[in-house]
Amino acid sequence: MAKRRGASYQKRVTDINRIYDQHAKSGISNREIWRRYVYPVYGICERTFYNLLNASCDPKNEVPQEAQTFLKFDFDDEPGHTENNPQYPKRH
Repeated sequence: MAKRRGASYQKRVTDINRIYDQHAKSGISNREIWRRYVYPVYGICERTFYNLLNASCDPKNEVPQEAQTFLKFDFDDEPGHTENNPQYPKRH
């Protein structure tokens, strides 16, 4: 029986993959992406980071359309944002 995942898990998978995709293009290692950008925000271990990257390939972990309106958040690292400090992400 497949384990059912909640919307918060699906959002975390989406967010971590967004962070990974944003920084992987710069050529830094996966460990550095986890250490600099993921761990300070989510506090997850490196193994969990890799598990969440793999979870993004599973269609059951996509955020349903009806839940997306409740999970819209403002990200400081979006293009066009003036204050961007990736070392210490701003929390709201």
